[in-house]
Amino acid sequence: MLDSDNTATPADFFRAWNQGEHPDLYEIENEALDREGLVWAELARLAPWEDRTILDLGCGTGFWLPRYAEQAATVIGVEPDPELLGAARSRPGGASVLHGSAEHIPLPDASVDVVHARFAYFFPSPHNNCSAGLEEVLRVLRPGGALVVIDNDQLEGDFAILLEAANASAGQGDGDYISKWWAERGASTTRVMSSWTFDQPQDLVDVISMEFPNGTSDDWLSSDPQRRRLSCGYALHHLRKH
Repeated sequence: MLDSDNTATPADFFRAWNQGEHPDLYEIENEALDREGLVWAELARLAPWEDRTILDLGCGTGFWLPRYAEQAATVIGVEPDPELLGAARSRPGGASVLHGSAEHIPLPDASVDVVHARFAYFFPSPHNNCSAGLEEVLRVLRPGGALVVIDNDQLEGDFAILLEAANASAGQGDGDYISKWWAERGASTTRVMSSWTFDQPQDLVDVISMEFPNGTSDDWLSSDPQRRRLSCGYALHHLRKH
């Protein structure tokens, strides 16, 4: 467990190439995500946080903390990147933002009701065992509490096409390795099709070029330079603590 003011780098931390290196551009990405509210509706159905304590694990700059604060009794953000803590702590809504990581959550046992991990830490593969982080999440969850991991659906949607073009899943195992990994640990997986919708075509180009920096998205982007929207599937891995 890390102290909330400890600035030592957790052993399981690596700086994200997107949010860690381009926080302003990642803000535009967050503003584009799921404007239909389809993912949010499913998250609330799987593990309601109204009047409860919710932990945003790997909260980054804290973009989602104010939205949780609209309903939750207590909102906590945990982030391993010390350079993002200031931005997260400046968000409205009164969330507590602590320095820690999935394997080192600076909270007592059985202290939260819901944990969300949004594109953070939980990327299981034959070469990346996420069990230590899962054990730590289960430690801080109260009995009956739930973890929901928000991940990309690599099977459906425009974003899945981009992932395939970038060979992004090459190290994640064959077929449905990720879903099987979660199922073996008692989790269920729900798939939701939503979108990213940008205010300007250039915003879409800039964000996609950030997410796929090696030119693998160039053909897709050039096929419709004026597009402002792409379809994006999400895989929500849901595990309840008994």
